[in-house]
Amino acid sequence: MTVSIRLAVPSDARALAHVAAVTFPLACPPGTTLVEIARFVVENLSQDRLSEYIADARRTVLVAVDEDSLDLVGYSMLVEGEPTDGDVARAVEARPTAELSKFYLMPDVHGSGVGGRLMTATLEVVSTGGAESVWLGVNAENGRAQAFYAKHGFEQVGTRRFVVGGRTHDDLVYECAL
Repeated sequence: MTVSIRLAVPSDARALAHVAAVTFPLACPPGTTLVEIARFVVENLSQDRLSEYIADARRTVLVAVDEDSLDLVGYSMLVEGEPTDGDVARAVEARPTAELSKFYLMPDVHGSGVGGRLMTATLEVVSTGGAESVWLGVNAENGRAQAFYAKHGFEQVGTRRFVVGGRTHDDLVYECAL
């Protein structure tokens, strides 16, 4: 599979919504109900919401595209600015910082190297934007994602609470100094 990484454009929103709907449940902790996941996807990862994110000057959305099929197989989203969550603000040390708000790959490309390429491109974007670090939240029970982030230079620096469908979950806060 030949994959390219590029900035998302408005016409990507529909395909992004599909990728988000498929991949978000994979990051949820065990016990999260389908109703809670669906509510989160509708409220935060719909085509309309993703269109807003793509148009937002404070956000950078990158997409991984399968060059053979032209399907989107993954995406990342950076959000510039100070953390608004108090626990995150206290945990993240290097400033200025940016949040790696979303980083998802379709299940059939896990382990293919696409994630590493997307992460490299994502970190390049944030470092050229003047940030000293990038941070993210990852569910405390998602060991696979934690290992991936650690492989790419992220270290756990704290914890935070994350709400999905009205239920509060424990997240680990990771930071990568640039």
